[in-house]
Amino acid sequence: MAECCKVLLVDDHPLFRSGVAQLISSQPDFEVVGEAATCDDGVALAESLGPDLVIMDMHMGEGSGLEALRRIKEAELSTEVIMLTVSDAETDFLRAVRAGAKGYLLKGSEPEEILNKLRLAARGESVFTEPLMNLLLGAMRDGAPKPAPDAECLTTREKQILQLIAAGKSNKHIARDLNISDGTVKVHVKNLLRKLNLQSRLEAAVWALTP
Repeated sequence: MAECCKVLLVDDHPLFRSGVAQLISSQPDFEVVGEAATCDDGVALAESLGPDLVIMDMHMGEGSGLEALRRIKEAELSTEVIMLTVSDAETDFLRAVRAGAKGYLLKGSEPEEILNKLRLAARGESVFTEPLMNLLLGAMRDGAPKPAPDAECLTTREKQILQLIAAGKSNKHIARDLNISDGTVKVHVKNLLRKLNLQSRLEAAVWALTP
C-alpha cells in the first residue's frame, strides 16, 4: 500500500490488546494510532484520531462493542469497524453486520489470517471468518423474500452502485469510478437500502450476489 492504514484498537483486555498492537505494528503497511479499554474512550478516539480501521471487541466490561459500533456509524466517520471477538454466536454476528460492521473476526484466528483480512478491509472489502459468512448467507436466504427480485424499484444509478457494493468497493472507490462525490454515493446507498428493506451495505452485497 502506498500509505499506512491507521488502526485504533478497542479492547478491555490489556494483554490481548498489547499483543494485537505489536502484531499490527510489526507490519510496514499498518500504524496503530491509538488504544482504548472502554467503549466510550473508543468512540471518542475514533472521532478525534480519524483512523482508517477500528478493531473492537464485541463484549467489554464497560459497555457493548455493538453500541460503540452504532455510535461510530451514526457519527458518519470515514472509518470502518472490524469486530475482533471470542463470540461466534450467530446473534452477535448478525447484529454486528446489521449495525454496519465491515468485518467480524474471531480471536482464535491465526495471526496471518487476521493480518490478511485487515489488508482486505483496508482496501474497502468486507471481511469475515469463513464459517460466519455461511451463517450470514443462510440468514439472508431464510429471511423475508427479496423485495423486487429484478431490482426494478432502483434507479439506474442505484443499480450501478449496488453492483459496485457487491464487488466490495468502498464509497470512495465508487465515487471515483462513477465520477461523483462521496456524499452523493452515501445518499444513493441510503436510498437503495431503504428501498430493498436492508440494514447494511453487507446485506446489500449478499442480496445482490444471492441467486
